[in-house]
Amino acid sequence: MTLLAHERYCAEIAYQVGLLRSAVTSGGADLSATVPTCPDWSLEQLVRHTGGALRWVELLVRTRAQENVRDEQVPSHAGPESQGDPAALDAWLAETGEAVVAALREAGPDAKVWGWAGDGDARFWARRMTHEVTVHRADAARTVGLPYDVAPEVAADALDERLYLLEWVQRNVPHRASELRAEEHRGRSIHLHATDAPAGLDAEWLVELTGQGIAWRRGHEKATVVLRGPLTSVMLAFYRRLPVDSPELEVIGERELLEFWLERTTFG
Repeated sequence: MTLLAHERYCAEIAYQVGLLRSAVTSGGADLSATVPTCPDWSLEQLVRHTGGALRWVELLVRTRAQENVRDEQVPSHAGPESQGDPAALDAWLAETGEAVVAALREAGPDAKVWGWAGDGDARFWARRMTHEVTVHRADAARTVGLPYDVAPEVAADALDERLYLLEWVQRNVPHRASELRAEEHRGRSIHLHATDAPAGLDAEWLVELTGQGIAWRRGHEKATVVLRGPLTSVMLAFYRRLPVDSPELEVIGERELLEFWLERTTFG
């Protein structure tokens, strides 16, 4: 699995935080609006969740923590005290983004830091926060009606990371997705096919259900079901941010398998 460069992740976090801030401060943005893709949250709660995650990682990386830290140990983890204040929320998010990017750059990719998926270095957190913000920025953009797109290499890496983490959970926390390990699924597979990938970017994936968990690789292969469409749309659908029946997407084969997968693939 080829990762993006550490500095690329750092730069993308800074860029995505800037775009998330734009959603908070865009004209007419209602911080109390329900987030369609995360209906238990308002826009403000979404932003506070995302900023809190970034502040948690900043503390982990800056202190080279070798074990998890509690939210209450993280300075300003919950965000500004005032509710419904776009300016205060924007200032907190700006400070948050600058701090986590600075901590990651100072640490470098190989600094030893506790990580929940077994990768004990700052590289894991640079990648994880890149896609944390990228996906939640999609939630915010949809809430306030802003356009959304992602650099192709970032979208492809987001799919790689999700599959890597799901595979890790299957191996290490099997009860979290036990239905995907059922013997009855052995030999069934899902193919993701981006139709607009730039030259040189392999943007196709095969996910196999083995009966013991999942296995995946990039490449063009026949599968039980195929999800194809623009790369950003495929990424959002696989993160359950876009319905698979959206007009830009096409499902070929056993749609039920794809829906079964999407309903059960979570690690948060």
